[in-house]
Amino acid sequence: MKRTNQSGFTLVEIMIVVAIIALLAAIAIPNLLRAKISANDANAQATLRSMSTASETFGTANNGSYPAAVTSMVTGSTPPYLNSNYCGVTMDGYAFSCTNTTGAYTYIATPTTVGTTGTTTYTMTTGGILTP
Repeated sequence: MKRTNQSGFTLVEIMIVVAIIALLAAIAIPNLLRAKISANDANAQATLRSMSTASETFGTANNGSYPAAVTSMVTGSTPPYLNSNYCGVTMDGYAFSCTNTTGAYTYIATPTTVGTTGTTTYTMTTGGILTP
């Protein structure tokens, strides 16, 4: 007996669909990785700006004296100037380091892997000056 109405896909049809899916993935994945790196860069810059704003506000409230340590902006004031201490922390692909004195501050965000988690090192200095 011969069947004339067979249902299902042939091997060639399945291979064509797999090839199309692989092509779409090859196009989409690099774009998603670039978007993640851009998001990490933007988050690092925003974190540095928040830390700088908190330091400047602290300095304004304390007759021009900046905090000697970031911890005094987190737990040493009510309400706190910052929600958490980012110094010595690695977050979203960037490692943050801080240098504080009563006369100046420097905050640095360094990518943990350049090109994979971030593109460049950002530095925020006294007066809110952000440099890449």
